[in-house]
Amino acid sequence: MPDPNGFLRYDRRLPARRPVPVRISDWREVYPPAGEELIREQATRCMDCGIPFCHDGCPLGNRIPDWNDLVRTGNWDAAVESLHATNNFPEFTGRLCPAPCEAACVLGIGGGQPVTIKQVEVEIADAAVARGGLRPRPVPAPTGRSVAVVGSGPAGLAAAQQLARAGHAVTVYERDDAIGGLLRYGIPDFKLEKQHIDRRLAQLAAEGVQFRTGVDVGVDVTAEQLRAEHDAVLLACGALQGRDTPETPGRQLRGVHQAMAHLVAANRVVAAAGDGRPALAVLSDGTPIDAAGKHVVIIGGGDTAADCLGVAHRQGAAGVHQLDLYPEPPQTRDAARDPWPTWPWVLRSYPAHEEGGERVFAVAVQEFVDDGTGQVKGVRIAEVSVEKRDGRRIVTPLPGSERELPADLVLLAIGFEGTEQQPLLEQFGVRRNTRGAVDARPDWQTDADGVFVAGDMHRGASLIVWAIAEGRAAAAAIHTYLGGVGELPAPVDPARQPLAAR
Repeated sequence: MPDPNGFLRYDRRLPARRPVPVRISDWREVYPPAGEELIREQATRCMDCGIPFCHDGCPLGNRIPDWNDLVRTGNWDAAVESLHATNNFPEFTGRLCPAPCEAACVLGIGGGQPVTIKQVEVEIADAAVARGGLRPRPVPAPTGRSVAVVGSGPAGLAAAQQLARAGHAVTVYERDDAIGGLLRYGIPDFKLEKQHIDRRLAQLAAEGVQFRTGVDVGVDVTAEQLRAEHDAVLLACGALQGRDTPETPGRQLRGVHQAMAHLVAANRVVAAAGDGRPALAVLSDGTPIDAAGKHVVIIGGGDTAADCLGVAHRQGAAGVHQLDLYPEPPQTRDAARDPWPTWPWVLRSYPAHEEGGERVFAVAVQEFVDDGTGQVKGVRIAEVSVEKRDGRRIVTPLPGSERELPADLVLLAIGFEGTEQQPLLEQFGVRRNTRGAVDARPDWQTDADGVFVAGDMHRGASLIVWAIAEGRAAAAAIHTYLGGVGELPAPVDPARQPLAAR
């Protein structure tokens, strides 16, 4: 029985972030552990609603009221089991997910303060490590069937673990030099220290999952070879095709880059330092892409842009502007636009924003300015209005509003256009749709029999909880396809969409 008065006795509280001057001098995570007293207090705020809408906000179907009450009563071992029953990697989601479950919390009705679900989740996940580690669950009887998973992000790893625990032999193929997908080199350490990935990989390896890095499927290994070696294939290659702005004058200048290139280069430097190796932040061709001492302009207002902002601070940028095409969102939910329990359009400030930089709303870049040598020296921006007509976005500059911002480094964080066009698609006979994603039949198979798809490669760039949910669901479909005994949990189907007002 939950505490029916917990939300009346306690206000919403999060652990204090590490001080800005301290945290920008290193790459460690921004948030320290919450402490058992604080997290138990916050879990007590959960009312265990008759209809827990947080379940609908989370595509994984996490048993949120259950593990909140287990934390409230100090039953941490049971809380760990309850959390892992629906989520393979709660230490990832607890750190990286924007928490649509909190937007759907009943306590958020009418502008109230929802339960700190995400923080409780990460504390339970960390408790699992502290209370005996991430114990592997090796299967007692192998099925004799084999699955190839192409891509080692959260969708691929979730599917791999589910299939391995069902008794299938699983091999994960990753074209990069380390397992983890965007978790490894796309997410800065101040949001996710890589020890959390390494712990999970050790668990998966102990459960029988094989990892092959530095293998570009379609180049180093053909689709035909993969089909010959395995009984089923799961494509979980993500949605890494960055949206660009080739029509903007000056786009070809040196110093104008995709945001992900900057994040990957910075993460590689941090990883090398952790291994005791010297490294510089450079592109694959050796071009420097470090923000140190530079005026940086980040174009985009989402998670990737905020990650670039935090990286620029830690690299020692001289100054940073973050540009957003849209007007500044409201501080609170507009019930007419985004009624509870849908995901609201509100101003979201990340820890990186309190570290410095200037956010500029309702502006668009008109030109990247050349310094005369082919290097960018600034961006010319104008205030704009944005409206949608017949499903198309119409951007109208305001006459006389143009001005120039200094810029030695420009990062494009304006979204993704789906999965990359790559040889493996043609070899498997799989096509991208108009969104740049790969369609799935109701059983998660692509147009090619025995070839499945999940995660961002299917959905387009989305949240980590959706990637894990799709990985679990695709694993269930593959298990059935292989004639496995029993059923694996399938939290979503390929047509499932986030909560939305109709």
